[in-house]
Amino acid sequence: MAASTEGPGAYRIRPGSIELNAERTADERITLVFVNAGDRPIQIGSHLHLPDANAALEFDRVRAHGFHLDIPSGTSQRFEPGASRELDAIAIRGARRVPGLQLTNAGKEDLDGPGRP
Repeated sequence: MAASTEGPGAYRIRPGSIELNAERTADERITLVFVNAGDRPIQIGSHLHLPDANAALEFDRVRAHGFHLDIPSGTSQRFEPGASRELDAIAIRGARRVPGLQLTNAGKEDLDGPGRP
């Protein structure tokens, strides 16, 4: 069903584009190369703390500590077996505490805690 442009529930979208995370500083942005060394596809969601991604996904996990992918909220990136891709990541902001976060290296939910490289 096509989106309506008139009436209740209509979408009225302003022309132009939106730059995600435009206010981020250079210190809050990194570029990483990801390689799926596994034999099955791997997906990473927009909010995943990168070092906690599937172990078959090869990238600089130490450098990625405290970062997530710079992609629209609710989306993900899929890596087929053997696929390699360069993607941008941005620092997790706010209190930098993510309840439920596993932090396999630190064992804590605090991104600035003792497990931070």
